[in-house]
Amino acid sequence: MSFDVLWISRDEIESLNITMPMVMNAVERGFAAIGNGEVEMPAKIGVHPREDCFIHAMPCHVGGAVDRTGVKCVSGYPPNTPKGLPYITGVMVLNDAETGIPKAVMDAGWITAWRTGAASGVYAKHFGSNETQTVAIIGAGVQGRVNLIAMREVFPALNRVNIYDISEEQIGNFLFDMQPELPDAGFRVCRTLKEACLDADVIITCTPIVEEPPRPIAMDWIKPDALCISVDYDAAFSAEIMQKSIFTVDNHGQYLWTQEQGVYFQNGYPLREEIHSDMGEICAGIKTGVREGLRGAVLMGIASHDVMTASLIFDQAVDKGLGTKVAL
Repeated sequence: MSFDVLWISRDEIESLNITMPMVMNAVERGFAAIGNGEVEMPAKIGVHPREDCFIHAMPCHVGGAVDRTGVKCVSGYPPNTPKGLPYITGVMVLNDAETGIPKAVMDAGWITAWRTGAASGVYAKHFGSNETQTVAIIGAGVQGRVNLIAMREVFPALNRVNIYDISEEQIGNFLFDMQPELPDAGFRVCRTLKEACLDADVIITCTPIVEEPPRPIAMDWIKPDALCISVDYDAAFSAEIMQKSIFTVDNHGQYLWTQEQGVYFQNGYPLREEIHSDMGEICAGIKTGVREGLRGAVLMGIASHDVMTASLIFDQAVDKGLGTKVAL
């Protein structure tokens, strides 16, 4: 017996004009479902065919009123960037929760970029100060862009962006794309990482994830009440910063499982008892975000984000008649 699967291309996803607030809302609903015990989501597993490269499988079922399920297969290859190839690629399969039959296959690159930025936005919504004016973006790639878009949605007083990257070309492309998105903000290209961090209210690190992280950002480089958001595991922020912060993770289970494998979050990164909260607890109302003092978060990216964002795309595509039906 054959059945139809909806194939949704990246161009079709982009044509839907899905906004950051829409993705943030989907991601926050997924966080809340986790906090309410309605989600089955193992930690991401993967293989590493080349040094500092990964291919991950990320299954998840978001139950309750959502009742959506799927699997993302995603790869991250830092060496792709100088080759002119995307760092992150992959496919997302959305399944019917009742039968298990695939409902849709779609590009995972867009999903990964936007749901990751949205997760930072949800964290900043619960932990950030409304008086935030200066955001530092460390790493001027795709994640730098979408994270800045998310910050624009959260912080109405945002008027300055510090940008740092080792690539002049990346910085130029970032400015070309992002200055029109924040026309009233001043953009400052910083020649050192320290310069980018010193006066920033929010620091977001979007550098490549590596097995032997340099962690160059030091405690004395940042404001005592900075909001530090890591979307690159433990690659950039020193362990001291995260140890002395009110420390939050996107998901307890995934962070601790990853730490237990003995590669990431070693050498001083917070242990189980040193974690203030995860975002499931925050979005479900079990714990409350803190808006003062040094606050740090490791947002690894979790599969609920992918299922919730893919469901948003699927519903919009069906409503607008987009996608190609393929018989399997």
